[in-house]
Amino acid sequence: MAFDGLFTHAMAKELNDTLAGGRIMKIHQPYANEVFLVVRNNRKNYPVLLSAHPMFARAQISQIKYKNPQTAPNFAMMLRKHLEGAQLLRVEQVENDRILRFVVSGRNEVGDEDRTVLILEMMGRHSNLFLVDEASQKIIDLIKHVPADQNRVRTLMPGAKYVQPPKQDVTNPYDSLQGLANDILDNPDQNDLAKAIQQRFQGFSRDSANELAAVVQQPGDAMDHAQNWLEYFNQTEPELVDTEKGLAYVPFPWLTVTGEVTTFTTLSELLDAYYEGKSERDRVQQQASVVLRVIHNELKKNRTKIKKQQAELAAADHADEYKIKGELLTTYMHDVERGMTEVELPNYYDDNKPLKIQLSNQLSPSQNAQRYFTKYNKLKASVKYLNEQIALAQAEVDYFENLQAQVDLASPKDIEEIKQELIQEGYLRVQKKKQKPQISQPEKFYASDGTLIEVGKNNLQNERLSMKTARRSDIWMHTKDIPGSHVIIHDDDPSEQTLTEGATLAAYFSKARDSANVPVDYLPVRRLRKPNGAKPGFVIFEGQTTMTVTPTYAAVQKLRQKPSEG
Repeated sequence: MAFDGLFTHAMAKELNDTLAGGRIMKIHQPYANEVFLVVRNNRKNYPVLLSAHPMFARAQISQIKYKNPQTAPNFAMMLRKHLEGAQLLRVEQVENDRILRFVVSGRNEVGDEDRTVLILEMMGRHSNLFLVDEASQKIIDLIKHVPADQNRVRTLMPGAKYVQPPKQDVTNPYDSLQGLANDILDNPDQNDLAKAIQQRFQGFSRDSANELAAVVQQPGDAMDHAQNWLEYFNQTEPELVDTEKGLAYVPFPWLTVTGEVTTFTTLSELLDAYYEGKSERDRVQQQASVVLRVIHNELKKNRTKIKKQQAELAAADHADEYKIKGELLTTYMHDVERGMTEVELPNYYDDNKPLKIQLSNQLSPSQNAQRYFTKYNKLKASVKYLNEQIALAQAEVDYFENLQAQVDLASPKDIEEIKQELIQEGYLRVQKKKQKPQISQPEKFYASDGTLIEVGKNNLQNERLSMKTARRSDIWMHTKDIPGSHVIIHDDDPSEQTLTEGATLAAYFSKARDSANVPVDYLPVRRLRKPNGAKPGFVIFEGQTTMTVTPTYAAVQKLRQKPSEG
C-alpha cells in the first residue's frame, strides 16, 4: 500500500506509543530532505526518520545506518537550537491526512517553556517539514523554502504563519462511515466502489480503497466489516509481501495483496525492509553523481574506441587485396603507363579474371605497385596492435561495468570507498581537503547453522575480504562471468545448505539479482590469485565448482539474522 492517511494513522499510534515522553538527544540531517531525531525513552535510543522526500516521504524509527555531512545544514542547526534536550510530548495525526505533528516542550535561553511543533507533510513532491512555534503558529524554519511564485496558496518561508494545506471535501472515516452503505448499493462493481470510497473518505490511496471494497463485499454485515478493518490499523501485524508485481507492504494481512510473506514486529521495521533498497538507491544516486559521471564517460569512451578499432580490424581483413594488386602491377608493369588513373589486369589468383586497379596519375607504375605493398604491410602490422588495444579497452569496459553494478548494489556509506578507488586508479583527481577515508566493512550474514558469511560491496572491500582477512581454507564465491560481490563463507567444510545460502547471497548482490538460475562459482580461498598490476578486486582462479541458485529478497533477509542459540 502507499503511505496514505490510513498508514499514517497506524504509524502515528506506533510512534506515540514508543516515543511520547522521551527526550530528543541528537539531531542530524544526513540528506537534503531527511532529518533524524535520536529520541531517548525508557532507557533506549530511537533514531526517528522524518523524510520530506518527493517520492519516499515518511516517518518511522529507522535502524538503517547513515553518514552525516561534516558541516550540518542550517535547518539542522535550527532544530538543534530549539529541540535538543527537549521533551517529545506526543505524536499526533491531523485528522486522517498525511500530516504528523511532533509536539515538543523545551526551555528557551531565559528558562521559560518553549513549546514547538515539528510538522511533517507527506504530500509527494510538495512534502515538507516545518518547525513551528505552537503559540503563534509562526514558521521558525522549514526544510524546503518555497518562493511565493511557486506556491500561491500559502507562504512557505520562515516568519510566515503556518497554514495547513487546502482541505478536500471528504470525511474522516474514523469519525463517520456514513454513506458507505449507499456507496456499496450504488457501486456493486469493486472498481467503481473503490473509486467511490476514495472520493468520499479521507486518507485512502487507490490500494486501500481497493482493499476496503473487497472487504465489505465479503459475506456478512458490510458496515461491521468496514469498522473492524479500520480498527486493524490500531493493532497492526506488518507484512512485506513479494507479489508478482514486486514488493508491497501492508500493516496487516490483506485480501488483495498476496505472495510470499515476511512478517515484522513493528511498522518501522517493515518500512526499513521495504525502503532499504528504494530509498538507498536514491541516496546512492545523489551521493554518487561524480562517480557515475566518471563511469559513464569511461564506458562511452572505451566502447567508442572498441567500435572504431574493430572497424579498422575489419579493414585489415582485406589486406591481401592490396598485396594482390601490388603483385599484378609488378608482373604486368609493361602494360601500365604513367598518367593512367586505372588499369584492368588479368588476376592469375582467380582464373585470370580481369581485376580493375585504381592508380595515381602522379606516380610511376613502380611507385603505384609500391603504394599497394605499403598499404598491405601497414594493415598486416596493425592487426596485432589493434587486437591488443581492443583487449585493453574491453578490460576497461569490464572494469567500469563492474563498478556500475557495485554502485547499483551500494549503500551510501560504500560510495566514498568507490570514489577513493577511482582516485587511486587515476580516474578522479585528489580532493583538495585531504581526509583519511573511513574503511567500510563487508556486510555480515549468517547461514542457518550459524556460519558467518561476509559479502564485499565494492572492489576495495572485495580485495581486503578475499586476499587479506579470509583464511586460506574459507570458501570464496562469485557469480560466474557476471559482475557482483565477493562472498566468503568462513568455514572450510560448509554444509550443502550453507553453500546454497552463500550462493544465494552472491547471486543477490550481483547484476543478476532479478534473474533465475544464476550460476555461482566457488572454491577455497587458497586457489585465488591476483595478477601483478591488476585493478582492486580482480582475481583469477581455476578448479572451481559451479552451482545455480535463484535469489529472493526473503531468503536474504532471513540470513541477516543470527540464529538464536539453544
